[in-house]
Amino acid sequence: MVKSLPPEFYTAYLSDVAKERKPSPIRGLYPLEAKPGVISLLAGKPNATTFPLTSIKLTSRSPTDPSQETETEMSGKALAEGLQYGPTAGLPSLVEWVYGLQERQHGRKKGEGWRVSIGAGSQDVIYKAVMAMVNVGDPVLVESPVYAGVLPMFQALHCDLIEVETDAHGIRSSALRQILENWPASKPKPKVLYTVPYGCNPTGMTATRDRRQEVFELAREHDFIILEDDPYYYLYYGTAPRYPSYFALELQQPNAEVGRVLRFDSLSKILSSGIRIGFACGPEPLMTAIDMHTAVANLQTSSLTQTITHALLDTWGYDGFKTHTETVSAFYREKRDVFESALKRHLSGLAEWSTPEAGMFFWFKLLLTEDAASSDDGDSESIIRTKAYERGVLALPGTVFLPSGRKTAYVRAAFSLLTEEDVEEAVKRLRETVLEAKQSAGSS
Repeated sequence: MVKSLPPEFYTAYLSDVAKERKPSPIRGLYPLEAKPGVISLLAGKPNATTFPLTSIKLTSRSPTDPSQETETEMSGKALAEGLQYGPTAGLPSLVEWVYGLQERQHGRKKGEGWRVSIGAGSQDVIYKAVMAMVNVGDPVLVESPVYAGVLPMFQALHCDLIEVETDAHGIRSSALRQILENWPASKPKPKVLYTVPYGCNPTGMTATRDRRQEVFELAREHDFIILEDDPYYYLYYGTAPRYPSYFALELQQPNAEVGRVLRFDSLSKILSSGIRIGFACGPEPLMTAIDMHTAVANLQTSSLTQTITHALLDTWGYDGFKTHTETVSAFYREKRDVFESALKRHLSGLAEWSTPEAGMFFWFKLLLTEDAASSDDGDSESIIRTKAYERGVLALPGTVFLPSGRKTAYVRAAFSLLTEEDVEEAVKRLRETVLEAKQSAGSS
């Protein structure tokens, strides 16, 4: 029997905004319409007979044989559901499919104190989770370097961003422990830790099981919620067996109460980024706070994109979905290998890096100084933004991924789109740029 933390546990984790937000007076009553015999005068839904769409046909590649195509038609009840307003947390058909997926992937069963909410991409539900849990000025633990897309969320709230160092094995749990054990008694401890444990954007790191275990133990010891942002989970191509997610790991702890992980998944990297479907899974009180935000912000994620997504996934089944994600991860492994080969040819001795095991990014350090004993490693900002761009190559200087904005010699390069020829030319141009920078530094 799985034991979950009681609902009242989460009161202290809700932001003032979440506590003040009232349920939608209309959407809160939607479930009552399902009672047999009820004649509903509740919702101002448009009459579906006025909608011009009568059917939608999807043609997709077979996950088992990409040379074959499968046609899926949406009409009747399924299409009607996709054309109408739907439940705030997501269409029941897609929500149920996600429950089944999470049981297969993470061992988490429905009815264990957690639930699902569908978002317009995972960024949507991450933002709503942050708004539901973080107050203005709160301290927040973030891995560093960190996904730049979340920084504006915390910065708008004037949060005290506490950077937790990472390396090729994930969050440095020893550094996290030191931060928490030396926390000033006069200040409230952080309520959340944000992390991207697979193929981290920007570093490409994948956290090992040992690091995850140590971080989770600290979450229990110091009472914070892990915000597990995992858009690259299905883009894992490492040789080691897949490490358990935090969402799975908390279930594996002896005599542990589950409910310290709020997980975010995305279909953007494996089905379509434009379809904007992601989902959050976590403790029911936190999911309710997210849904109450959705109800007043955008009512729901698009019913039509949810219907299209479910039609495709239902046609494939879970085995077909697994096959497709394995094909996608193999694709990115080949892309990684091509990019790393170019790095070895052109930047050996001029840069250093760790080989990513998931995702679509390389994080490499430009070796700009000759003095190995110097604490100043140099700054990639002007080199990448100006000199590299003048040579016709565009990448991101590492400073944009550091909450403090401090200078760094690191650079993030995405390898997802480029052909082998473009990779070769881009890395050659980077080599020329670095050599020029080193020459200028030596002559100054």
